[in-house]
Amino acid sequence: MARLPRLNLPNIPQHVVQRGNNRQACFFAEQDYLVYLDKLKEYSKKYQVAVHAYVLMTNHVHLLMTPTTEKGVSQLMQSLGRYYVRYVNQTYHRSGTLWEGRYKSTLINSEQYFLLVSRYIELNPVRAAMVNHPAEYPWSSFQGNALDKNIELLTSHSLYLALGNKALERKKAYQALFSAHVDELALQEIRDATNKAWVLGDSRFKQQIEQDTGRRASHLGKGGDRKSKIFLKSIENQ
Repeated sequence: MARLPRLNLPNIPQHVVQRGNNRQACFFAEQDYLVYLDKLKEYSKKYQVAVHAYVLMTNHVHLLMTPTTEKGVSQLMQSLGRYYVRYVNQTYHRSGTLWEGRYKSTLINSEQYFLLVSRYIELNPVRAAMVNHPAEYPWSSFQGNALDKNIELLTSHSLYLALGNKALERKKAYQALFSAHVDELALQEIRDATNKAWVLGDSRFKQQIEQDTGRRASHLGKGGDRKSKIFLKSIENQ
């Protein structure tokens, strides 16, 4: 089945994933992570895209961002990707591609999924068994969202700001979210929506996106047993 084209709408958060070609490494030394984050900050300002959460893994990146224009995320990812490939090729005397084709993304229903996706992103190093707690991993937004590190790249979303009246209150409330387990069903829902360009949200949100874009926002479902009572009843109601 062909993958749906990406959806880009202003003022709606997007979860973006970009992987190294053939799942190979795209970060090789500490300087590489620093360069990537520096250019991410530069292009986020240039294209007016707010970055709320991120994690730079060895062979892929996750970003949670809100654009103010329809093309903001695409412009950011294109410029960032091109710059970083040139940097890696020049630094390590290599040639050719670095990324695995086009980045993948999904629109997110803020109220329902924003903080969940933020946790999903920052817990990547834990799920990969690289660390025991996200605080131990230096290349994620957890250092700024939950700890004392000042990360100029980050822009707080309204839902994050609603966690408390003061910065310390927000950080403690955000930390507390990580004491709850993210169940496998939620993890799979995030992965499916991102990998298949579906929309991550409730039925009302998906319907609104479909009306705004003229493109379906979720999977069509399987045909199933055409002799089943459910199928026959659906035929009667058509």
